[in-house]
Amino acid sequence: MTTTTHLIHQRRFLPLFVTQLLGAFNDNLYKNAMVLFVVYSIYNSEAQEGRFSAIASAAFIIPFVVFSALSGQLADLRDKARIIRIVKTCEIGIMLVGACGLLLAWRRVEVDAVAIPLMLAALFAMGLHSTFFGPIKYAILPQHLQEDEVLAGTGLVEAGTYIAILAGTIVAGWIPVEAAAVVVVLTALVGFVAGRQVPPAPPSECGRALEFPLLRPVFARISSPVARTLIFVPVFLADQGWSAWRLVSNTMRFRPVFLAIMAISFFWTVGAVLFIQFPPLAKNVLGASKEVASLFLVVFSIGIAIGSVLINRLLKGKVSARYSPASVIVMGLFVVAFHLVCKAWVLPTDRVLMGAATFIGHPLAVPLLLSLLGIAISGGMFVVPLYAFLTTIVDKSETARTIAANNIVNSAAMALGSALAVTLSRWHVSIVNQVLLSGAMCLVSALLGYLLYRAERHHELSIHHG
Repeated sequence: MTTTTHLIHQRRFLPLFVTQLLGAFNDNLYKNAMVLFVVYSIYNSEAQEGRFSAIASAAFIIPFVVFSALSGQLADLRDKARIIRIVKTCEIGIMLVGACGLLLAWRRVEVDAVAIPLMLAALFAMGLHSTFFGPIKYAILPQHLQEDEVLAGTGLVEAGTYIAILAGTIVAGWIPVEAAAVVVVLTALVGFVAGRQVPPAPPSECGRALEFPLLRPVFARISSPVARTLIFVPVFLADQGWSAWRLVSNTMRFRPVFLAIMAISFFWTVGAVLFIQFPPLAKNVLGASKEVASLFLVVFSIGIAIGSVLINRLLKGKVSARYSPASVIVMGLFVVAFHLVCKAWVLPTDRVLMGAATFIGHPLAVPLLLSLLGIAISGGMFVVPLYAFLTTIVDKSETARTIAANNIVNSAAMALGSALAVTLSRWHVSIVNQVLLSGAMCLVSALLGYLLYRAERHHELSIHHG
C-alpha cells in the first residue's frame, strides 16, 4: 500500500491537497463566523436563530443542486487544473463581498437591509465555488495517481478537508468577526497561489461541446437580443434543472453507483441536520456560549478525520464498502447516546451562557463530547470508501460527472433534511428530539451500505468469471 507520506511530497498531489484544504478552511471560517455572530449577537430567539441557520445552509447547498450538472461537464471536457485557477480567482472577489458584510454587521450598519443579504450572497457564491471545485478534487485523483494510490489519496483529501473544517471552525469561534473578515480574504489569496501549482489535467474526452438541451434550441428560434436577454436566466435555470435530472438518471442506472450515491446522501443528510442544530442547541438546550458551539464542530471534524484514516488502514488500500454497514449502525447508536445526554442536561440556574472551560466542568460534558466523537469517527469510516468507490467503479472519463451527480443528490437530500428540521420546529418538536431523526436515517444508510457491498461482490465475481 502506497503510504500517505509518499503522496504528500508529490507535486501531482500536494498542490491539489493544499488548494482544497484552504478552500474548505475558508468555507467554514466564513460560514461559521457569520452564523455564530448572527445567532449570538444579532438574534435573541430560538425560532429566528434556527431559521437563519437553515437559510444559511440552504444558501450554500442550492448551487450544488442547480449547477452540478454543468460543473461535471466542465470537469470532464476541460483541463481540470485550468478550472481550478479560474475558481480560485473568483474566490478572492467572493470573499471581499463577504468581508464587507461581516464588517457592516459588526458595526451594526443596516444589518437586516444590507449586511445579512451581503453575507448570504457571499455564502451562496462560495457554494457555487465549491460546486465547480468539488467534482475536480475527486475526479483528478485517478488521473494523477496510480490505481493503488487512489484510496490513500481519497482518504488524505477527506482527512485534509475535515482538518481544514476543524481549523476554520476553531478560528471562527475564537477570533472577533472583524478579524475573520480579514482572514478570509488572505486565505483566498493564498489558495489562488496554491491552485496555480496544480499540474495540467487535460480532459479525457476531446471534441465535445457543453450540452445545453433547452437553451440552444430556444435561442435558435429567437433572434431579438432583447428577448434573448429577458429569457436567458429562466431558460438557463430550466436547462440546468433538466441537465441535472438527466445526469443523475443516467449515472444512477448502474446499480453499485446508485447505491453508493444514495448511501452517501443519507449520511450527509444526517450531517446537515446535526450541523444546523449545533449553534441553537448549544445556546438554548445546553446554555453554552459560541465557543462551545464551535467546540462541537471541532470534535465532529476531528472524528471524521480519524475515521477517514482508520478505514484506509483497515481496508489496506482496497476500495470496498465492507465495513460501511457496521460503521453507520455504530454511528446511529452514538446519535441516540448524544440525544439521551442532551435530554438529561441540566441548565445553569443563573442562565448565564457557559464558556468552554465551565462547559467542560459540567458532569455530562465528557459523555456528550464522546458521543459526538463516536458519531464522527464512525461516519468517516462509512463515507470515505464510498467516495473512493465512485471514482474507481466508473471509467476515468466519467468520474467528474459521477461526482457531480453525487453532489446533486447529496445536496437535495441535505435540503430535504433541513426543510424537515424547520417543519419539525414549527410543529414544536424540540431540537433535542429532532436529533433522533439522524439516528433513524442511519438505519437507512446501513441498509444501503449492505446492498452496496453485495453489489460490489457481485461485480467483482462477474469480472473474475468474465
